[in-house]
Amino acid sequence: MSARGKARRRALDILFESEMRGEDPLKVLAERKERAEPPVNEYTTLVVEGVVRHLPRIDELISTYAEGWTLDRMPAVDRNVLRAGTFELLWMPDVPEGVVISEWVHLAAELSTDDSPQFVNGLLARFKQLKPSLSL
Repeated sequence: MSARGKARRRALDILFESEMRGEDPLKVLAERKERAEPPVNEYTTLVVEGVVRHLPRIDELISTYAEGWTLDRMPAVDRNVLRAGTFELLWMPDVPEGVVISEWVHLAAELSTDDSPQFVNGLLARFKQLKPSLSL
């Protein structure tokens, strides 16, 4: 797994853990940085902070385009994969869109349900297509 792939996985772990604990992701991120075992990559920090900064818009987009699914009904892993993937896809123009989609679909395949990779791929691909017309 690439360094960014590991950073994405760590960001997902932090986002998921914070949701399960009902805590602010930035607090969990700070705890992980302080503990430094394993070390928190700068890219992990960038993704977690970006998701937190843009969370209302990210959740609005997911809720709008996830046909037949509400955020509450999605598996927590999928919800956080989509949040992080959406942030990276829409607010990180220096990262190739195909890489973003592929990496997050891979994490969904590794960590969630059998149907999750297709769901994540479809929604992130839709955001890629709509990106020029979305107001961010």
